[in-house]
Amino acid sequence: MGDALRNYNQESNKKQTTSNTLAFTKINKGPVIFNTPIIWFVLFAAITLISMYTGNLPGGMIGTLLVMIVIGEAFGWVGDRLPIVKTFLGGGAILAIFGSAYMVYSGMLPETITTSVNDFMKTGGFLDFYIAALITGSILGMNSKILVKVGLRYFIPIGGAVVGAMALTALIGSIVGFTLQEAVLVIAMPIMGGGMGAGAVPMSQVYSELLGQEPSYYISMLVPALALGNVFAIILASVLNKIGEKYPSLSGNGQLLQGFTYEKPEMKYDIQKMGAGLLAALSFFTLGMLIANVIPLHGYAIMIVLVAVAKIANLLPAIVVEGASQWYQFVAKNWTFALLFGIGVAYTDLGTVLDALTLQYVLTVFGVVLGAIIGAGLLGKAVGFYPIESAITAGLCMANMGGTGDVAVLSAAKRMELMPFSQISSRLGGSIILLLAGLIVPLFI
Repeated sequence: MGDALRNYNQESNKKQTTSNTLAFTKINKGPVIFNTPIIWFVLFAAITLISMYTGNLPGGMIGTLLVMIVIGEAFGWVGDRLPIVKTFLGGGAILAIFGSAYMVYSGMLPETITTSVNDFMKTGGFLDFYIAALITGSILGMNSKILVKVGLRYFIPIGGAVVGAMALTALIGSIVGFTLQEAVLVIAMPIMGGGMGAGAVPMSQVYSELLGQEPSYYISMLVPALALGNVFAIILASVLNKIGEKYPSLSGNGQLLQGFTYEKPEMKYDIQKMGAGLLAALSFFTLGMLIANVIPLHGYAIMIVLVAVAKIANLLPAIVVEGASQWYQFVAKNWTFALLFGIGVAYTDLGTVLDALTLQYVLTVFGVVLGAIIGAGLLGKAVGFYPIESAITAGLCMANMGGTGDVAVLSAAKRMELMPFSQISSRLGGSIILLLAGLIVPLFI
């Protein structure tokens, strides 16, 4: 009797599980936003917007992250479906950034929300939290042989990007009426310099010391180039992705190294492993920042080296390696559009971009980004990299706005797994540009 009852209960549980699975499948048929049926997403969005515009949104992380997810995912969903935008302009990535920037610019976003998003992104460290997960997970998820083979060769396409950008900028600048000094120092150098904090701000100090004006004077000159260059970098990332789809021989579909096939093992997601991955990401980030207080390198650059050494030397247990890879994929899949919304609010001044829109300026900035693509792609291919991936990481991620630009560019290119190489370009590449600025500026005095 007992065995019969046990068998009956097991069979009943199986039927219930099957019924639940079928019900879940049925619910999830049709279009979804953020893995949520549209009707429910609209309901959640309505709750968010009503709370936001009536001043009743919860403070701190809950309200801020809710707004970033809801509006960011809505922009991303629309952008990925608009015909011209999705094909040529970066799709959801660019709409999430510039849609949110327009909300700030036009006053559509309440000032309290703008402030809370700014705080969450900057002092709250959400950008660092996101990038730490991507760097740790993507490197630990790589085949260690790839890391060894890439090695110092990666700096060759970075050099190609710098040379290509400078050469094409000088050429186009001279055609449209800019002097060599204006084209190289005011437009090309800030675009290739690794963003605001690591590029334009210290570069303004270099210019001030060598040329005599206040740093704020040079900042006002450098920022429009940086902002517009970031726009072109995002757009051209989407174009490169399309080129890679049309000409498969040029693309590694997210793999940088040619002639190296690596099949990723099938992954079974485990929440406990993700916890270990989260711990590893935060620990490596903290260690990188700690060492940066002693060694004059950016914490991200140090973190990349530390994680790469740990991977190549096989220092970490399998649960941490697998957990870091799973945590990175969770973060990238669920919070990318939220982060892009935050980038638009906290880091994108739409007024600055619009003020720079003269034909001569736009053409010259386009020349910087295009030159970076050509130089990085050609020299990348020469040292055994796929031209598309080399152009995206060593080229476009030198020509964007640093960490925020890396996320936007890789999202538009659909190659988030390339984040470690992008960070090398943004951080170490930016340091190279600052060194060049100190050497080149005296030539124009």
